Amino acid sequence: MTTVMSPLAGRAIGLAAVPDPVFSGAMVGPGTAIDPVREPSEAVAPVDGVIVSLHPHAFVVVDETGHGVLTHLGIDTVQLNGQGFELLVNKGDTVTRGQSVVRWDPAAVEAAGKSPVCPVVALEATAEALAELREDGDVKSGDTLFVWK
Repeated sequence: MTTVMSPLAGRAIGLAAVPDPVFSGAMVGPGTAIDPVREPSEAVAPVDGVIVSLHPHAFVVVDETGHGVLTHLGIDTVQLNGQGFELLVNKGDTVTRGQSVVRWDPAAVEAAGKSPVCPVVALEATAEALAELREDGDVKSGDTLFVWK
């Protein structure tokens, strides 16, 4: 069992509310999304594990059970070419839950015309594999978003 925590402070909104059909349709996997507070912050690792994919706008941490958790910072933010994002770790690094991974500014993302909403997805999972899924309410960085059974 893996407890997946929020990599950001904000408001849980659920994947269905994400303004992108790939995420809202759970095509990459089930999970939830965070509408982040609009201030410069650091996105943190949602689980203990290894950074297997790292881009300015997104990262994947795989835990010891093999579960991969994607944190995607904003929608269509790949188009910003890393502008406004600062990587704080390297691909292949072992990270602990709550460790800072990327520094970014959701307000700057929004000002650039992109949605700052952040999907947090259980890769290659089924919806039935997730429990205690948070899809509404305020969350702090470190609060539980879901449990991967």
